[in-house]
Amino acid sequence: MKRLATVALTALAPISWGSTYAVASELLPPDRPLFTGVMRALPAGLLLTALARTLPKGEWWWKSAVLGTLNIGAFFPLLFLSAYRLPGGVAAVLGSAGPLFVVGLAALVLGERASLRTVLAAVVGAFGVSMVVLTADAALDLVGVVAGVVSSASMAAGTVMTKRWGRPEGVGPLAMTGWQLTAGGLVIIPVAALVEGAPPALDGDALLGYGYMMLINTGIAYWLWFRGIGQLSATSVTLLGPLSPLTAAVIGWAALGQALTPVQLVGMAIAFGATVAGQLAAARTSQSFSSSEKNDRNISMDLTDGRVRR
Repeated sequence: MKRLATVALTALAPISWGSTYAVASELLPPDRPLFTGVMRALPAGLLLTALARTLPKGEWWWKSAVLGTLNIGAFFPLLFLSAYRLPGGVAAVLGSAGPLFVVGLAALVLGERASLRTVLAAVVGAFGVSMVVLTADAALDLVGVVAGVVSSASMAAGTVMTKRWGRPEGVGPLAMTGWQLTAGGLVIIPVAALVEGAPPALDGDALLGYGYMMLINTGIAYWLWFRGIGQLSATSVTLLGPLSPLTAAVIGWAALGQALTPVQLVGMAIAFGATVAGQLAAARTSQSFSSSEKNDRNISMDLTDGRVRR
């Protein structure tokens, strides 16, 4: 039950990210994705760091900078570049490939051996997402495709390295989230200034939208995400990713009047089913590892005591 609760709370992060498009299109200034990235990350990071009352020490200054760049500072600009150069559906499909990157990196860096069921869940989930978001006239752009792939790889690397490095002794996920968001926001600032120029004037709708993006969509969502990474396997966490485009599709239908075709509904069912199956497969793998580690400890204790159980 504890694992189920952790999975459910972690899933709220990609569900929240699914609202990004609707909020941006309805409330935020147009054509300012990098400024939006700064407004999402930096204020939320500073707020969480202030609430945690903890600053990095020693090597955690550069580790936080690396993690913040991978998860936020590089991910946001590359994601927005992909979204601008490609139809939204193509960009979403490239993003849904993230779990496959995590599966590979987790095996290399963390020793997390993904089962065949887990890999199939990641592939089927990406296929289901493609049914939801791809259109027949979707065009490809090389720069956009490369940016989309690299953005997925960046987030995957950030997820795996966050799991590998863990947290400093006595530091909770709130502080870790604040450090990464602050570092990521600082990385985006010069890029935003160079590409987009001076910040735009903000009206009431924009302030409301940025307030939601900062507090809910980024601050709380990334805190839940990094908290989940600390308690679950990296693969288990990333397999929740398809919930983001699925949520975006549901919000588009419910709030923006966008129609859902039968093919999209089937794709949503496939992607959601793959997400659930992936969690079940990850849970079995985790239980298998736990039992193996427990047996290893028991054997080690028996040998140390000079006797072997029979």
